[in-house]
Amino acid sequence: MTAGAPALRTALRDAALSALVAFGLFVALIGLKLVPTDQGMTLQTRPWALAAIVVAVFVGRLALLGWRAWRPPGTAAPGRIAEGLTHAGRLVGPVFLLAALTLPLYGGRYMIDVGILVLTYVMLGWGLNIVVGLAGLLDLGYVAFYAVGAYSYALMAATFHLGFWTALPIAGLLAACWGVMLGFPVLRLRGDYLAIVTLAFGEIIRVVLINWTTLTGGPNGISDIPRPTLFGLRFVGSGDPDTFASFFHLEYSVTQRFVFLYYVILALALLTNWVSLRLRRLPLGRAWEALREDEIACRALGINVTITKLTAFAMGALFGGLAGAFFATRQGFVSPESFTFIESALVLSIVVLGGLGSQLGVALAALVMIGGSELFRDFDEYRMLIFGLALVIMMVLRPRGLIAGRTPSVALGKRREIAAELVAQGRG
Repeated sequence: MTAGAPALRTALRDAALSALVAFGLFVALIGLKLVPTDQGMTLQTRPWALAAIVVAVFVGRLALLGWRAWRPPGTAAPGRIAEGLTHAGRLVGPVFLLAALTLPLYGGRYMIDVGILVLTYVMLGWGLNIVVGLAGLLDLGYVAFYAVGAYSYALMAATFHLGFWTALPIAGLLAACWGVMLGFPVLRLRGDYLAIVTLAFGEIIRVVLINWTTLTGGPNGISDIPRPTLFGLRFVGSGDPDTFASFFHLEYSVTQRFVFLYYVILALALLTNWVSLRLRRLPLGRAWEALREDEIACRALGINVTITKLTAFAMGALFGGLAGAFFATRQGFVSPESFTFIESALVLSIVVLGGLGSQLGVALAALVMIGGSELFRDFDEYRMLIFGLALVIMMVLRPRGLIAGRTPSVALGKRREIAAELVAQGRG
């Protein structure tokens, strides 16, 4: 009893300090609110909301310290946990694929629209996973390739009247070229310096989109972007014979276009996953993983680090450009406001929370972060607060992500799961 008293006092002091920090952070964000009135704006105080946040931080910090003290050392079995997650992934993956394929059969328009949004971020996460998860190159400007793909398709469709299926691969290749252009200046950079340069690259693209008004339309963006067609059949209700509803003798519904867009992004996401998995088994994919583990050892093995980095940036940018082209045709309008730094941070959070290098983990993280955030749409005021709290809890409980272990691409002898503690993920 006496031996535990100093530990209890230390825990209470730590929790009180955390609550004090929370009070300083949230006294203006939660405790005060501007409310419109007939005379203008008035400042309303919300002491109970602030007190609830402070108490929650105090109790949460105390519970975390108690859980760490209660957990016996050496009880974690990384290999066993990773192996269990691998076996679970073999079952979860097909179930999620079946649910994704049949979603339009049992989901309404809202669920289909949310599914399109989730799959878009799944595709972006898988593309960034090549750069960050496999090659170990921290990229904070991934939204730049997303923007290049979107504006490339918008300009080709508006200026040269190219169809979606013709302009889609061109937009992806243009984004890949920009990925190579980014790769050349950062060949000698690693870690934080690489992150700063890629962040600057993303901001440069956004500023160019805003100021080059003759090409991009500036802040007004580009509107009236054509929608994709199914073998020339348009999803409109004009009654013309070249429409989807007239050709199949169906009653026109707006849901038909959303279902078609859903299956388009699902096909693009599955293509991204298939190509990523195939690349991991090729010598190029193994070179990416070697670069992630140790660049000096990678050079000593005779691997061309320059080509390895450039191909990682190019492949990640390619899939980002394809996702951007789909975003443009889905929205029918693009503007610089859609490609801010928060998008790069969101995609990077998906990759990190899912588990660097894990395809299934990225998909699960996108489903939780994008689809789960829709559940709190009615609580816009606290939506980002809940989102941030969930990230903190996740990083405390699973700092390596949802699925941290991985199966080696090549194994001599029996293939076994590699625990997260034995993988130098994301140190590049």
